Amino acid sequence: MMYSDIPSAQTLVLYFKSRGVKHIVISPGSRNAPLTIGFSKNPFFTCYSIVDERCAAFFAMGMAQRLQEPVAVVCTSGSALLNYYPAVAEAFYSDIPLIVVSADRPSYRIDIGDGQTIRQENVLEKHIGYSANLKQDLSHASESVSKWGGDLLRQTQQSVQEYNERTLVNALQIARWKKTPVHINIPFEEPLYGVVEKPSLLISEKKMDIPIDSSQEDWAAYASIWKESGRKMILVGVNQPNAMEKEVLDALAQDENTLVFTETTSNMHHPEFFPSIDSIIAPIEKSENKDALLKALQPDILVTFGGLIVSKKIKAFLRAYQPKEHWHVDSKKAFDTFFCLSKHIKVDPNDFFKAILPAETKKSDYKTKWQEAKKHYEARREAYLDQIPFSDFTVFDRVMQDIPEGYQVHLANSSTVRYTQLFPMDASLKVFCNRGTSGIDGSTSTAVGASIHAEEPTLLITGDLSFFYDSNGLWNAHIRPDFRIILINNSGGGIFRILPGKEDTEEFSTFFETQHSFTAEHLAQMYGFDHYTAENEQELAEGLNSFYATSLKPKILEISTPRLMNNKILLGYFDFIS
Repeated sequence: MMYSDIPSAQTLVLYFKSRGVKHIVISPGSRNAPLTIGFSKNPFFTCYSIVDERCAAFFAMGMAQRLQEPVAVVCTSGSALLNYYPAVAEAFYSDIPLIVVSADRPSYRIDIGDGQTIRQENVLEKHIGYSANLKQDLSHASESVSKWGGDLLRQTQQSVQEYNERTLVNALQIARWKKTPVHINIPFEEPLYGVVEKPSLLISEKKMDIPIDSSQEDWAAYASIWKESGRKMILVGVNQPNAMEKEVLDALAQDENTLVFTETTSNMHHPEFFPSIDSIIAPIEKSENKDALLKALQPDILVTFGGLIVSKKIKAFLRAYQPKEHWHVDSKKAFDTFFCLSKHIKVDPNDFFKAILPAETKKSDYKTKWQEAKKHYEARREAYLDQIPFSDFTVFDRVMQDIPEGYQVHLANSSTVRYTQLFPMDASLKVFCNRGTSGIDGSTSTAVGASIHAEEPTLLITGDLSFFYDSNGLWNAHIRPDFRIILINNSGGGIFRILPGKEDTEEFSTFFETQHSFTAEHLAQMYGFDHYTAENEQELAEGLNSFYATSLKPKILEISTPRLMNNKILLGYFDFIS
């Protein structure tokens, strides 16, 4: 093993090891050389080289999301750090413990005209759980410190070391226990490449007590309200696979006056649940009896848990037809998404439902009525599929049916995640999507990072803009042969044709839809993927027939769909089921 001869670099590496942070994603640079040496020369750590810092951060975030443990990204000084910000914001809103480590220039070199320097301290503070701005060592490059250091000379190396250790402990504890990104900024003076075979310091085992919410809930009061309510709605956002216990799911499914609305990203399945929210609400919106039907759907109690919701229709409905009570169940935070939050219950959802679910509830036809609506749209969806041409809609139907059991599935944002809400998904699949900020910028990188330690193969379903935007996500040596990408290429940002706007103007196709004629053929060749194409139903069926077979290379199946028809077919679906 080898360590940097810079004390702060040694300290960081030793604390990462003592706290079990073993996966390190490194982007090449010189200022971060002391850290790169310490991590790459220690067999405890597994290091990954990702050149593009934006991709590196999403790669690390996907790994942390899958492992449910902190993963670190390490970069050099300057604008490299700013490229982490999209993934940091996503991790912040998705409760993912991403540790950002940025090497920095000494403070006396900032804003004097030196190259590759920016104001790095606290630059991510709006979207992290903790900023750890380490102090520069006085014992390293002491001649430069004495000549240029100014205020640094009033400190001692011992005080610097104590401060850095205390700050590091705080950062690592908060990342792990609060499940939030943290930023560690660490300044280094040259020389940067000096090494020693053994650490020149011993770290202390300082610990930080994480505050625990000790509030006691009145479960009897919750249970009484729940029992006496005739219309209850449970709405589940982004949720980890297998997070909910079967006995809880069965109990909720048996309640005659409870509607359980799930989304593809909820990873919750039961025949009695309602997985396609928009297919329930869209026909109501088009009905002449709209207000009466929406009032019939309006719950007395709304219970939410999980992350952010995809469906705009359910958000608009619940904001206009608010429940009397809205309880959000989450041990960490509660968003007032519907502007009527009445209680944040800080426990695990399993514990909450076990505490309040009674043997009997008030009789109601609430679920029965909407089960009929569910059966109606399911039948109408099949009828609609029989009469429409090849399009995004038919492609998603076929793709969702053909995913092998047990796969890890990552969904890109925008059209992809919205189309998947309309079709059933096998309960064995583990589904993920970056819904914290809902951006298209890192879907591929996140999926690749999440695939690294997955026991099962990984499938990324993505649109063309998201895929090309994050094509650098394929620029690494860590992609497994069982990694699969289904690329639905409709030659532009198809979702903008669904939204209200003047879609037949030159400005629309250039600045909103972003019309293009790119394909993934040459990217696939450059990055070592097998590439297949499909332009009609027969070619799609043939492509899917061998797409998931074992191979020596990862694969891309690129499906071309009609740019000018997709939006009309999707909007026509909601008319048809109405």
